[in-house]
Amino acid sequence: MADNGHHILVVDDELSMRELLEFMLKQEGYQVSLAENGRNAIAMLEKRRYDLLLCDIKLGDIPGLDVLRASKKKQPETTVIMISAYATTETAVEAMNEGAYDYVPKPFDNEELKQTIAKALDLKTLEHEKEIIEDELKKNLHFGLIVGNSPAMLHIYKMIRQVAPTRTNILITGESGTGKELIATAIHQESDRRDQPFVVINCGGIPETLMESELFGHKKGSFTGATSDKKGLFQIADKGTVFLDEIGELSVPIQVKLLRAIQEKTFKAVGGNKDISVDIRIIAATNKQLEKEVIAGNFREDLFYRLNVIEVKLPPLRERKGDLRTLAQHFLDKYSREMNKKITKISSYAIDLLNKYDFPGNIRELENLMERSVALSTTNILLPDSLALSIHKRRWIEGIKDRRFDLDEVSQGVALDSILEEIERAYLLKALEVANGNKNNAAELLGISFRSLRYRLDKLGNN
Repeated sequence: MADNGHHILVVDDELSMRELLEFMLKQEGYQVSLAENGRNAIAMLEKRRYDLLLCDIKLGDIPGLDVLRASKKKQPETTVIMISAYATTETAVEAMNEGAYDYVPKPFDNEELKQTIAKALDLKTLEHEKEIIEDELKKNLHFGLIVGNSPAMLHIYKMIRQVAPTRTNILITGESGTGKELIATAIHQESDRRDQPFVVINCGGIPETLMESELFGHKKGSFTGATSDKKGLFQIADKGTVFLDEIGELSVPIQVKLLRAIQEKTFKAVGGNKDISVDIRIIAATNKQLEKEVIAGNFREDLFYRLNVIEVKLPPLRERKGDLRTLAQHFLDKYSREMNKKITKISSYAIDLLNKYDFPGNIRELENLMERSVALSTTNILLPDSLALSIHKRRWIEGIKDRRFDLDEVSQGVALDSILEEIERAYLLKALEVANGNKNNAAELLGISFRSLRYRLDKLGNN
């Protein structure tokens, strides 16, 4: 196989293991150098750079962790994977605390090891590209709490810069939990109104009977309970920006009054007869498809076109998976600080697990998941078993219980592989649940080896 450009240093005191790894890795197109003990490995690290170090934890002369530490001191950019016949959670945590990308238990599955190495080197390339992008972001893009540098988000950032200086009304669309308020805040902060009020109005959280008063204010005695004059949120936002969140929840009568206020930039307080003029910019947001609401008669067409001068459409998290690692680390850091825990890193297998989940609740669901995971974690590395994905796992288990298998379906044609995969996944997840996430115990419950359990979980996307 052709040289793929990556150079790997293999460190193991067993000749047979070195020869096996050399043959296997060269078959994959890697350049391979071999070290028979830890001291030789450290000497080789001083002479040239390697893309990846594959090192046994137990060596004949010095501990493999000493080689790991030396590597991180001499070549911090080199990715390190540790191998151990005595792998435990404590071993993994210690190795990752010292900067290892991952660890692989012996005896290992050759295909699994090759996949782990390929993922590590792919991530190394991606992180280099990410550093370039982040440098560019730091120079040109400063949007407060928005996190992400995927192509989809870079397009959003570009739109923010384009529309922020204008007075144009903007409609932000996207599923629940995608961060619409953060985008609205960024637009306001990038505009010439940044020093003026930014008023958020949750259209779905204010009762219809109070909405007009909240928006436009009221005069004393205009209704029961109106004991004094009150300014409305539109008047409070004068010279600034009004963010109308969940705009699709407004009733049609309120939509009529809102349309006039937007068109004329004037309104009357409830019980008042004097026009109040304001200078405000409108940013609205919705998780509904307003075009369909217009067709159904639930949303006024003229108001829709007034609001939707420019649409900023936010992608769901499943369409910006390139941001997931960054977002997960952001929330990990946030809740580690809040809970006074020293959890500094997410393991590669935990990231893989997150990547295989669609997150129907988007960023909000990811944030809640990371908060729960930090609270439950007992180590300073977030491992797959620490991820609070129990609800997601129960959906699979409950789904299989509801499934009815009918052998007569065979006459119509069935997808046997899918059926077997569904059954296998349910049993694996149930075993993990019964074993409280302990994979060794789960493997025993299923009558399979730990290596087989790990391989099956990886195959089915449930690391």
